[in-house]
Amino acid sequence: MSNILLEIAESTRRRIDVEKTIETPDEVREKAIERAREAVAQKGDHRFLRALWAPGMSYICEVKKASPSKGLIAPDFPYLDIAREYEAAGAAAISCLTEPERFLGSNVYLREIAKEVSIPVLKKDFTVDPYMIYQAARDGASAVLLICAILTDNELATYRLLAEELGMDALVEAHDETEVRRAADSGARIIGVNNRDLKTFRVDTANSLKLRPLVPDGTVFVSESGIKTYEDIRVLKDGGVDAVLIGETLMRSTDKAASLRELNGGPVGEL
Repeated sequence: MSNILLEIAESTRRRIDVEKTIETPDEVREKAIERAREAVAQKGDHRFLRALWAPGMSYICEVKKASPSKGLIAPDFPYLDIAREYEAAGAAAISCLTEPERFLGSNVYLREIAKEVSIPVLKKDFTVDPYMIYQAARDGASAVLLICAILTDNELATYRLLAEELGMDALVEAHDETEVRRAADSGARIIGVNNRDLKTFRVDTANSLKLRPLVPDGTVFVSESGIKTYEDIRVLKDGGVDAVLIGETLMRSTDKAASLRELNGGPVGEL
């Protein structure tokens, strides 16, 4: 595992310890259960999973201000406008960064975006504690990210079940063959492969194609990172990829709807 991932996981644990002194786990749990009950009654459960199963390539479009590898991506960050633009362009879901130190994310962004759009929103963070899953439900998320590299087998299964009990889904992220098998063994319904090498930070979308055969039938397969062109999308689609998560390519675009159409080779839903 890369040092940066270990460092982020550890800093996240420290952050959550502080947040627990501001709002206790019992308080967050109570709010999460109430919000989850309302959300399921209004929109049903597994909204994220259902959105990704739609015909054609499904796009998870990311709202991200910065990253450790690229630094500040969006100095001007009208996150609600960005989310609305993604939805209007045909995005299946939105990924919202909430990690505050290296990605300059915030739970506030997630909370406000979830209220603003009708499509499901993924809480993109380094989940290391059940508290964060309750926070996600409290804030209106439809899914959480679980990263194999920073979680034990027991945590992967337990956290996924907790998310599902709260009406959400879990995107279980893997980077190599061992992690894909661990994700599958945990019962993941959605498995994402990050195309970024954790040691070199080199990005290669062929990583998704190499690992796709290891994913069980009936599991949604998501390719993450490094997707920049229509050709990338076409190759991934032909290789059995159900959905893609795209961040920097869209965040740097001044016309996100046009960029998404260009990536898709036409209006979203027609590829």
